[in-house]
Amino acid sequence: MSDWNAGIIEEFRTNDGAVGGTFDGWTLLLLHTTGAKSGKERLAPLVYRQEGDRRFIFASKAGAPTHPDWFHNILADGSVKVEAPGETYDAVAVQVSDPERTEIYTRQGIDRPNFAEYQEDLDRLIPVVELQRV
Repeated sequence: MSDWNAGIIEEFRTNDGAVGGTFDGWTLLLLHTTGAKSGKERLAPLVYRQEGDRRFIFASKAGAPTHPDWFHNILADGSVKVEAPGETYDAVAVQVSDPERTEIYTRQGIDRPNFAEYQEDLDRLIPVVELQRV
């Protein structure tokens, strides 16, 4: 885990999900996955979108040309643990298909324009993943 992620995780846990700096005012969660190759627990701080009782994350990797490691991990094993402000729970990570994927991602891009910019600059389609409580 990078020092940058470690700092975000520490701040998240210390402040019940509130993080300053780049993510000030954003909704963040911590996603626990199992490494597809290593089998070790991995932890990633991620922006999420709440729609009713549904929670979504985005494999944007800040607009990088490749999918993030956590996405490859959930393709291998969709069983995850989620730490969100005030709660921790087990979930299954399920990739959302079109046309729903495009609808959700479009709403995210309206609310957080950097997400729209990420997709515009990429050749890959950014996956949308629903975290379904177990």
